[in-house]
Amino acid sequence: MLGWFQAIMPKEDRFFDLFSRHAEVLVKGAEALRDLLNGGDQVEDGCRRVMEYEQAADDIAREGMLLMRRTLITPFDRTDIKDLISSLDDSIDQMQKTAKAIQLFEVTSFEPEMREMADLIIRVANMTVEAVLLLRAMGKNAPRLNALAEDITRLEEVADLTYDAGMKALFLKSRAKDPMGFIVGSEIYDHLEKVVDRFEDVANRISGIIIEHS
Repeated sequence: MLGWFQAIMPKEDRFFDLFSRHAEVLVKGAEALRDLLNGGDQVEDGCRRVMEYEQAADDIAREGMLLMRRTLITPFDRTDIKDLISSLDDSIDQMQKTAKAIQLFEVTSFEPEMREMADLIIRVANMTVEAVLLLRAMGKNAPRLNALAEDITRLEEVADLTYDAGMKALFLKSRAKDPMGFIVGSEIYDHLEKVVDRFEDVANRISGIIIEHS
């Protein structure tokens, strides 16, 4: 009886709008992060924008959690919705942590590999936007969703290689005269790597949803 009742009840489609808004804010945050890594005068403005987008993402996440509590029939499992919202929010939270570290250590110039990692972050953020849009018809879009998840995982691996190359270059550059520069630079690299990892978490959440509903 419950299954029949759920089948005829309208599902709340506003969740998909929230997922899309959330993902679009992540792209804006990623672009701000990339801009600040150009260094110089762009650092302060880029950090400010990252903080603003993180707050906007928090507002969307709260809206999503409230909608979930108020909705009788959700598009898919409530736990999956909660985990997807949380993983999206974790991505921009990690961008904010990167910006905070840059502010804390008053860094105004950055390594080429840091900018390469930020370019990868923009790419995976845009893939995430496409993926959440496709969730509205996940059955039909499952092949493309799976391909996007694989592409994000592949770019995460590229980011790991870029991280390794950047850390090696930073070590060679800093070991003789600037050990503190290595410590600060490695902190920034760690944060950037974690940003990409959080986007991979989003991709994994989406893959899990597809598996459960295919």
